[in-house]
Amino acid sequence: MLHIEFTTDLGARVTVDVESPAQLLDTQRQYGRLGWTSGDVPSGGYQFPLENEADFDWTLIGARRWTSPDGEELVIHRGHAYRRRELEAVDSRKMKLPAAVKYSRGAKSTDPEHVREKSDGEFEYVTLAIFRGGKRQDRYATPRQNAQGAQPTQASRPAPQAAAPSTRPAPQAATRPAPRPAPVAASADDETPF
Repeated sequence: MLHIEFTTDLGARVTVDVESPAQLLDTQRQYGRLGWTSGDVPSGGYQFPLENEADFDWTLIGARRWTSPDGEELVIHRGHAYRRRELEAVDSRKMKLPAAVKYSRGAKSTDPEHVREKSDGEFEYVTLAIFRGGKRQDRYATPRQNAQGAQPTQASRPAPQAAAPSTRPAPQAATRPAPRPAPVAASADDETPF
């Protein structure tokens, strides 16, 4: 059995048991939707492949996407707003770096020294995540929702196989009105869990 220690959005520490490594990411998603985090942001931010940026599942780290009234794309994590910045590739004699997308914010006096990064001039910033190079990891992508609006878990996701014949009964005669679709639950992106 595995144990994950989360910090809730109110600062409480909670230990959650996970039965197998296959359930680890699903558990992080479940509690991450509440704004709970597991661990500290590493110096320089989390590193992910650039191909994962478009559909990255921010709940894995206890964060969520948010668009400001001005249309700016932000990520909210532990009460801080991180801006999306596109970085061009660097190809100089001193350094070669591929293009990247970075989520960062201005540093605050309360930020520990090891997470602060200096830019040109006196400005300092803190990086939450950077997406650069690498090969896409499907496990970091936002899970697709099934017809009932629920997200399939890794443990319950069936292996790809041929479609089985339908076991649904034949439709009834149209003597009653068609049922209304169930209301769609608000996604984690629409709610403010903290």
